[in-house]
Amino acid sequence: MKQQENEKNKTLDPARSSLEHFTGIFALDLELVRNEIGHNSDVRFREFYMGGTGISAAIIFVDGLSDKELIDKHIMKSLMASFFEKHNQDPSIVQGVITKEFIKNQVLTISEVTEAHLVHDLVSKILTGSTALLIDGVQNVLILGTTKGKSRNNEEPSSEPLVRGPRLGFTESLSDNTALLRQHGDNSNLSIIKFQVGERSKKELVIAYIKDMADPALVEEVQERIRKINIDDVPESGYVEQLIEDNYLSPFTQVQNTERPDRVYSALMEGRVAILLDGTPFALIVPVSLSMMLHSPEDYYDRWLPSFLIRLLRYFAALISLFGPSLYISFVSFHQGLIPTKLALSIMGTREGVPFPAIIEALIMEVAIEILREGGLRLPKPIGPAMGIVGGLVIGEAAVQAGIVSPIMVIVVALTAISSFAVPQYSAGITFRMLRFVAMFFAAVYGLYGVVLFFLFLCSHLVRLKSFGVPFITPVVPYRLSDWKDFMIRMPLLKMRRFRKAIHKKDSIRKG
Repeated sequence: MKQQENEKNKTLDPARSSLEHFTGIFALDLELVRNEIGHNSDVRFREFYMGGTGISAAIIFVDGLSDKELIDKHIMKSLMASFFEKHNQDPSIVQGVITKEFIKNQVLTISEVTEAHLVHDLVSKILTGSTALLIDGVQNVLILGTTKGKSRNNEEPSSEPLVRGPRLGFTESLSDNTALLRQHGDNSNLSIIKFQVGERSKKELVIAYIKDMADPALVEEVQERIRKINIDDVPESGYVEQLIEDNYLSPFTQVQNTERPDRVYSALMEGRVAILLDGTPFALIVPVSLSMMLHSPEDYYDRWLPSFLIRLLRYFAALISLFGPSLYISFVSFHQGLIPTKLALSIMGTREGVPFPAIIEALIMEVAIEILREGGLRLPKPIGPAMGIVGGLVIGEAAVQAGIVSPIMVIVVALTAISSFAVPQYSAGITFRMLRFVAMFFAAVYGLYGVVLFFLFLCSHLVRLKSFGVPFITPVVPYRLSDWKDFMIRMPLLKMRRFRKAIHKKDSIRKG
């Protein structure tokens, strides 16, 4: 009796209660759990006797996170009704003694059953949807898998639409997302390793790779960077992306994010590694290259000739998005002699009466377009696109009529904005939009020489940039002719026989 009082006094200290071991004494163990999470109004404690034996038991779960139907049919019914009917002849039960092996192997009709030794371990499981089962005389507490995930249906990703290809996208449920990867084919080498990230609020994270394709050194590097994540909470995969990238000062993202399972699986088949976090539909792919940001899964679903031409058009659109306004500023302000005479006269005629230099004119229109684009994203979906289009037309026409900007400037900005929409990866599009303003200032100070100087600075940065040890502008550096078959162009599938050497370290020849 005195020992029980001492044990109970220990539970009054909240600092050490979460580190306490369970004792097997029902009243003390239940009090330990109550002291830790009993103040939460959504945590349910249900005490009962097991099947007329007089053995005290209790289940603890979170209302809304746990599946009540599963608890009622496969836990409560098994322990209260079926337990006495089927097992009352067992001599150990008649004597009032019960073991956890007997409960796990002969009573509970539920697939996921584990044990907890510490209060802290038990609480973290309860708060993520599992159900705890305390039984008098059983020292360890049983944790029953009853999580009821709230997830939406698999829909086509709104950020990466395709004309031809699968219409499935990832959801916020990690188990659904890993299942989508498994559904791509019978591949026993697809490995999925689980981690927990977040110090105060823990979340599940998995890395996926194909054992006979991925470089073991790359897999180990990804795991090491995941283990080093030290932050209170990881609400979205963007946090992981920022914490594991090589150079956080670079404007280029060194981790690709996507909602498409087909894009992730294709990357895995190239020897890359995917990172998926619970609670977000965006998966991460490492390592990546600049060319991946300009490629679309649709490039491989269509025949090679249209894909070849569309990919070239996409690269050309990216160059226009990056250098369009800066080239206009440099030619108009410094190098009028390089413009054909008739075109130069036409441009000068449209600029007559405009009070600002070309750089200010371009900044006014570019900033207005960026504000309209951002505002269109934040507005409700039914009116957002219409507002962006109408706003752009109204502001552009009003600016020309007021003599603030020239009509040719409106054309240049409109062409630049449309070209930026051709970049399939949203994060890459943001990078080009940021660097566009830097190129404009270089052009305003040095003219065409400034544009060339900016391009050289950009190339020098890209040459040094790496993603998990892989050069960011591969296959330009290091140069390998066979990799150019799937770079700026897309050759027929029969001609792409080799994997990229920078990524795939094992087998260089594709199967088949």
